Amino acid sequence: MNSILIIEDEEKVLEVLKAYLQREGYNVYSTTRGLEGIELFKRNNIKLIILDLMLPDISGEDVCKTIRQNSDVYIFMITAKGELTEKIEGLNIGADEYLVKPLSPRELTARVNALFRRIGSDEDDVSYCYNDGNLVVDYEKRSVTLKNEEIPLTPNEFNILYSLVINKGKVLSREQLIEKIGGIDFDGYDRTIDVHIKNIRKKIEKDTRKPKYIITVMKVGYKFGGES
Repeated sequence: MNSILIIEDEEKVLEVLKAYLQREGYNVYSTTRGLEGIELFKRNNIKLIILDLMLPDISGEDVCKTIRQNSDVYIFMITAKGELTEKIEGLNIGADEYLVKPLSPRELTARVNALFRRIGSDEDDVSYCYNDGNLVVDYEKRSVTLKNEEIPLTPNEFNILYSLVINKGKVLSREQLIEKIGGIDFDGYDRTIDVHIKNIRKKIEKDTRKPKYIITVMKVGYKFGGES
């Protein structure tokens, strides 16, 4: 049974979301406070965090940053802030999805189910090695190492990189990347993919202005340029 942690300061919203997810068979932990949420995460094997940004003790952004220091757990941010700049900031600090209130509990449940279907139907375990071993993408461990140093990627960052790796030589449009990895909010999705690509490049490219792994194909999309 997959465990989910809800950190939401509106108790009525929290209880409704909890009830919907429990009805689907998930084990749900919940709290209205950010610090308690961090402790619950540390003590339990959480697979997904549903995180409100407006909390009474610390901000949801700080909760996300703290958890991202040591974990690549999936994080769905929920907030009343609907501006594109706010969404981009959420993605930059490690969110996998950014959902805007008012949010239908049925929609959220559908997104959660889709996430766990993808996790449960992962492809065969494969490890890819590029540029004389400088970059290694290990699907089984869901890890990326660069010059023997593990590089922390969020789940969606890993999924984007892996999709490019297994389609080496092919140009994938933003729409194709959305289709292959799923789970990203379609509102402003072009910019969303670009933000993820920018973040991945910061982590694996020596020179982000002249990337050798993730290559931009103007007006089309992206392709993987590593040498086997």
